[in-house]
Amino acid sequence: MPHRKANGKSPRRGASAIAGASDLRARIAAEAARLISESGIRDYAFAKQKAAQRLGALDDAALPKNSEIEEALRTHQRLFQSADHARRLRDLRLTAVEAMRFLVQFEPRLVDAVLEGTADRHSPICLHLFSDDPDAPIRFLVERGVRHALGDRRLRVTRDEVALLPTITFTAEDVQIDLTVFPLDALRHPPIDRTGEKPMQRATVAALQWLLEAPENTTL
Repeated sequence: MPHRKANGKSPRRGASAIAGASDLRARIAAEAARLISESGIRDYAFAKQKAAQRLGALDDAALPKNSEIEEALRTHQRLFQSADHARRLRDLRLTAVEAMRFLVQFEPRLVDAVLEGTADRHSPICLHLFSDDPDAPIRFLVERGVRHALGDRRLRVTRDEVALLPTITFTAEDVQIDLTVFPLDALRHPPIDRTGEKPMQRATVAALQWLLEAPENTTL
């Protein structure tokens, strides 16, 4: 008789189930990446839920991690948007340099897709600003006649703490600039990134300029 484990499942069947679950996770990640890239969805959690529904995956255990979706997004862009993606990313980073110089008094830091290299035609330029007066960036824009919109955003400032932070958006060169305003002491304490595993990567204007001059595919 073939050997079976105590739970009644054969090793071969168990391995097959694991392989099937892994394949489903990969398919969900790939579909979520396509939705992010082509439909402008920026919320990874929403993208993977929508991808799972399209693939008929009902078990939350099959959902990929955000880090898996980000890797799938890089693969999708490399396969389907290589030339356009590289050109668009460079243009967005050049616009980000201009925006950061404009907002220099608030010690801006570039974050998210434009910094990470996963930006597409839907991506805003996301900057973190720092001021103990959260209204100071608003007054700055008003004094210069920049039309803008106000809002707020929840970010995990530590693994166990979520903060509600003010946001400002405006448009420059047909690109949305998305600002999140932090207190000054948050310069030393970046929030948790969207993969939920490490502090968010942030870049000064000097670091971004270095990245623009570095060979293609260089990262910080």
